[in-house]
Amino acid sequence: MKVNRLLKHFPSSLGRAREWAGMLSLILLFTACQQKTFNSKEELMAYVQGADNGLVQQRSVNGVDFTLTYRPTDLLVAQEAIEDATKEQIDSLRKKYHEYLYFNVTLAKNQQEVLTGLAGNRNEFGTMVNQLAFGMGEKVHLFSKTKDTVELADYVYPRLYGMGGGTNMLFVYPRNKKLLEEDFFHITIEDIGLNTGEVGFKIPTKAIKEEPSISFL
Repeated sequence: MKVNRLLKHFPSSLGRAREWAGMLSLILLFTACQQKTFNSKEELMAYVQGADNGLVQQRSVNGVDFTLTYRPTDLLVAQEAIEDATKEQIDSLRKKYHEYLYFNVTLAKNQQEVLTGLAGNRNEFGTMVNQLAFGMGEKVHLFSKTKDTVELADYVYPRLYGMGGGTNMLFVYPRNKKLLEEDFFHITIEDIGLNTGEVGFKIPTKAIKEEPSISFL
């Protein structure tokens, strides 16, 4: 008799178990989607390049493709960290690089460096080389929602001599606490002689404050 009563209630108990299993699967799926710690630099970079993650933006103006990419702290750490680095070494590098915001700007025309199209005109080529090497600090601006300017801390332009798919530049700005308290800020790029006019990007701070990381240890 007791066995019959147990069997009678068994289907409903099984149903509830399935419901709980389904809910647990949804929770695990949601957690996985929210996961922002990766096992390698390559995995992190793939995440950064995702259009829905708020870390990369693109514009195309007059045949010139602009790509602005935020580089999370741990991408810089990964470039410098030695193999089998200790926790103390990783923490030290994170402290060093976390003081700044790093943005890659890529300019491409016909999927080539912008200098490639000027190779036939010596004067224009020389002017553009000088602009890219020494003048971009005056052409690219970062300012807050309330129009407060953040000064450029450093700039890197690695010449690729036509071997890349675009002209790459790295802009470094202080990690301004007040800037990140707002919900967005702006980066603008003035026309550098490519007839694009000023090109602007609106950067959501949430994606930066919740930036992804690498599990080094």
